[in-house]
Amino acid sequence: MDHSKLYRRFRTLLIANRGEIACRVIRTARAMGLRTVAVYSEADRDAMHVALADEAVLLGPARARDSYLNVERLIEAARKTGAEAVHPGYGFLSENAEFARACFDAGLVFVGPTAGMMTAMGSKSGSKELMEKAGVPLVPGYHGEAQDEATLSKAADKIGFPILVKASAGGGGRGMRIVRSADELSPAIVSAKREAKAAFGDDRMLIEKYVDNPRHIEVQIIGDSHGNLLSLFERECTLQRRHQKVIEEAPSPTLNPAQREAVCAAARKAAGAVNYVGAGTIEFVSDGKDVFFIEMNTRLQVEHPVTELITGIDLVEWQLRVAFGEALPLKQDEIKLNGHAVEARVYAENPTKNFMPSVGRISTWRLPAETGGLRIDAGYREGDTVSPYYDAMLAKMIAWAPTRDVAIERLNRGLEESDVRGIVTNIPFLSALMTHPKVRTNAIDTGFIERELAVLTQAAPAPGELELCAAVAAIVNDERQAAQEGANSPWQTFGWQPVGRRQRSFAFRVGHGPEQKIVLNYGSGPSTLVIGERELAFATVAKDGGFDLTLDGVKSSVAAVIAGHELYLRTRNGRFDLHWVDPFGGESEEHIGEDKIAAPLPGTVVAVLAEEGAKLEKGAPILTLEVMKMEQTLRAPYAGVLKSIKCKVGDIVQEGVELAVVDPAGE
Repeated sequence: MDHSKLYRRFRTLLIANRGEIACRVIRTARAMGLRTVAVYSEADRDAMHVALADEAVLLGPARARDSYLNVERLIEAARKTGAEAVHPGYGFLSENAEFARACFDAGLVFVGPTAGMMTAMGSKSGSKELMEKAGVPLVPGYHGEAQDEATLSKAADKIGFPILVKASAGGGGRGMRIVRSADELSPAIVSAKREAKAAFGDDRMLIEKYVDNPRHIEVQIIGDSHGNLLSLFERECTLQRRHQKVIEEAPSPTLNPAQREAVCAAARKAAGAVNYVGAGTIEFVSDGKDVFFIEMNTRLQVEHPVTELITGIDLVEWQLRVAFGEALPLKQDEIKLNGHAVEARVYAENPTKNFMPSVGRISTWRLPAETGGLRIDAGYREGDTVSPYYDAMLAKMIAWAPTRDVAIERLNRGLEESDVRGIVTNIPFLSALMTHPKVRTNAIDTGFIERELAVLTQAAPAPGELELCAAVAAIVNDERQAAQEGANSPWQTFGWQPVGRRQRSFAFRVGHGPEQKIVLNYGSGPSTLVIGERELAFATVAKDGGFDLTLDGVKSSVAAVIAGHELYLRTRNGRFDLHWVDPFGGESEEHIGEDKIAAPLPGTVVAVLAEEGAKLEKGAPILTLEVMKMEQTLRAPYAGVLKSIKCKVGDIVQEGVELAVVDPAGE
């Protein structure tokens, strides 16, 4: 194959992706003097990556298969804009050999491995066969071509339960199921195949022995077209949920120097088996003693920033230079490990509701400055809308420090100083995870989050004196600002009275809990707040994103967001959501019972699991929705009879639409 067609200098780069990775690639490409072209769906017209690029091309409707997964439209977008190269990012078509081949056939440079390399290593089944021949240690498993249920069942019996059913073409935990007994196998295969087909367009499965209490170790590698192949140390990604990484760090705190060199050498051997060119990751699972190859990702990984921070190497820049046909600028012994880096993935999801994705408009987006070792790779801004059509990741927060302990402290400080409103995020969950004693001491495995979920998703503490006083201060500051923006009449200014002392009463509650009352005394003389029998001297000074609150001489910094009568506060005690009770009445709230079987978010019905008239136990599965590329099963809220199903497979349903009715037992 003519290398000049695969690797050559170019000036215009199309990024065949969206969200934070598209923004990440655009920034480095522009810093290198390249012209950038974004692509977008109808749902992403106003997205951040569209605004950052020099040009942007509409691909089609919101569904990924009609836009970001449509190879013909992507190639046409490159032709329209004069793009000479395509960077696939991660996810979508980044590991699709047909897309890499289509780019080559269209005369485009594909920033990544060739279709042949991708076929050999990108298929989890194919790569295992290759590694077996190369002598790289493997987890026992089945990775054959036959995909009928009988073959897969026979393979599972031979391997022995528990096993892992896994999409051959996928990643990110999609199309993956742990199966602990034979009777769980058939529904797991059906569900995993369906999810894999929707996410990757390929429902081939492999089966491997599930390693109990495993650790996830991966090695970053990169090769050029001149025969150079380097490893850039390892990352540990053991903190996962549903096989999807949550926290990643580099280097691994588990490996000693000898183990580090051994696993990096194994990774170079694995990539060298196909003379790999481009950035990639060799993933291993460890049982605490041995390390086994599990797969190779033939693309840039979500967690690549931790490697960048400990090596000082911009991996996207190196990807582009390899695509130019240049040799890698460093030799293996010139790559030095410096300090420790930890990354947290910020998602639009609700950890207290089984991590249900959250959609809507981001009304507040306040993240700390990228100083003191903190880095933020974001794909959203204030005012952007999170749609139900794509992965729910909003941003990545990464911290570097000379030591692991300090890196964790810096990351947690960054999380604690972040305020995102309008949607629900996992930020408090991430903070709880980073401060867990066992995470600090590295006493973890891939099942840690599931075991500790109750601790990690504890309800916020009840608001105390500080929070109630802060709620009053937030309202006062909001009214002052509104008055200053108005006609500047003294009658509009808080606290202005012709004579004497005045009182103002406030009442707040958390959810539908009891009201908590507080009285503000103001006018002539210092202001005070009265809670029960206590009276506190009170002063507040507004600042960007919040205010300083002084109570009886003690100053505290408070972040606040007010939306109508809903208050969000962040104090030294945590995050709090309060409802300001309307002093003039008129409280009108819609209550939806917990027993309503309704779509939690917009989605597609992919399976109906029960028939009308069936007797159901509490928790019995009724139907499955695909929401944000993940499947959500709706279950019976109580024992009873399934009276009706109000949808069918293939229906696109909106949030809150009732999908089924169950008559309670005994009625």
